[in-house]
Amino acid sequence: MQRRRFQSAVHLSSAIFIGLCVACSGGGGPEGKGPAKAAGKKAAEKPKKAEKKDKIPDLSAAQVLERAKPLFGTLPKVMESPDNPVTDAKVELGRMLYFDPRLSKNQDISCNTCHDLAKYGVDPRNTPTSAGHKGQMGERNSPTVYNAALQVAQFWDGREPTVEAQAKQPILNPVEMAMPSEKAVVKVLASIPGYVEKFKAAFPDDKDPVTYDNMAKAIGAFERTLVTPAPFDQFLAGNMGALDKKQLWGLSLFMDVGCTTCHTGPGVGGTMFQKLGSVKPWPTKDEGRYAVTKQEPDKFVFKVPLLRNITKTGPYLHDGSIKDLREMVQKMAEHQTAKGRLSDAELDAMMAFLESLTGPLPADRIAKPELPPSGPNTPKPDPS
Repeated sequence: MQRRRFQSAVHLSSAIFIGLCVACSGGGGPEGKGPAKAAGKKAAEKPKKAEKKDKIPDLSAAQVLERAKPLFGTLPKVMESPDNPVTDAKVELGRMLYFDPRLSKNQDISCNTCHDLAKYGVDPRNTPTSAGHKGQMGERNSPTVYNAALQVAQFWDGREPTVEAQAKQPILNPVEMAMPSEKAVVKVLASIPGYVEKFKAAFPDDKDPVTYDNMAKAIGAFERTLVTPAPFDQFLAGNMGALDKKQLWGLSLFMDVGCTTCHTGPGVGGTMFQKLGSVKPWPTKDEGRYAVTKQEPDKFVFKVPLLRNITKTGPYLHDGSIKDLREMVQKMAEHQTAKGRLSDAELDAMMAFLESLTGPLPADRIAKPELPPSGPNTPKPDPS
């Protein structure tokens, strides 16, 4: 009799235990039928799902702004240069030159080919590096020209100080636009009557305005107008509602994690040089700035890129080896900061903040202008 009672008690306890497991696993209804083992597994997983880490904190926008404003300053309407004052005539000429493929040897490549203004100033093909004369591939990724004049220097290795100096290089690079000499470029420009008039208007004090230097100044003046204000700038100007809660947290994390050690200033970057893999080594054969300075400390050092419009300007890094921005941000946290890996929620917030750096493209800049027609003596394309 006692044995029967004991067995009944055991059976009752087992039934209660199984019932609790089924209930905990949400299996009380028809869809919850199944082995007790599966129900128990679901019950064990339930607390993990219930753990909600990294909830979006309720931050004070005013306090975040107080921290951010000294780090980023104010985005200018035009990126002026005392050495090359921006005038309407220069900008008009520079815009034409930027879009004109006759500045290349085979007359099939313009500045806009690899820095497409309608595609946020990067190569529209989204390839790691860009194809130039006769399909030759460059060695480094083509960075955006939007906001580029804010930077301390140009090119990934910083070998040129200004956008005017930078504009001279691709035209003569045998892999890019492949023109044989400055003299050959000037010959093309001087053979086009419409350009001769535009150069006179842009450089009225010059006796002979059609020069290679003036060509670069005109392109540079145009590029200095390529500014893209974004919601982030509204926030910096005092609009507390310009960023949502997730973006606000992302900005706060951006500062807390240490991203602002390198990414500061109105361009959110471009103000300094930094070693790639300063915390955790990064596998790259490109020696970066060392190629320019030949100084040992400059090995694997690159100009810190701008983060404005970063969600639109992939692929990323000097070699374009990272296609996904989320992966890029995570790798930067690991290799460049003491923080290490970000949680999924932190990464979501950081991505939301980076989206706030995307500004609308200037409609009056991205459309191809009408180019002056070639003259009777304008050199023909040379595919060689």
